[in-house]
Amino acid sequence: MHDFAQNQIWCAIVALACDLTAWMQTLALTGHPGHEQARRWEPKRLRHRLFSIPARAARTGRRRLLHLAATAPFTALVLAALDALARLTAPPPRAATG
Repeated sequence: MHDFAQNQIWCAIVALACDLTAWMQTLALTGHPGHEQARRWEPKRLRHRLFSIPARAARTGRRRLLHLAATAPFTALVLAALDALARLTAPPPRAATG
């Protein structure tokens, strides 16, 4: 019985990862010149092109940084996608009071 519960949790985590990947593609990989089809890439192609870019994690002070390899062919696309996601999560600008 214990093994079945662990498998259920594992399947839920995998399903959540698939959903997050699909939403990331839909929201962040649209409208990039030269990569118009990136939004429709299959998981294997997405993993090969975007999720395998060499990177180094660094911590400085209270910030955590991810340094992507500048020579990787899809680094610009990843950076543009991260910027698009950051714009979606940014708080709306406040109205000026006068």
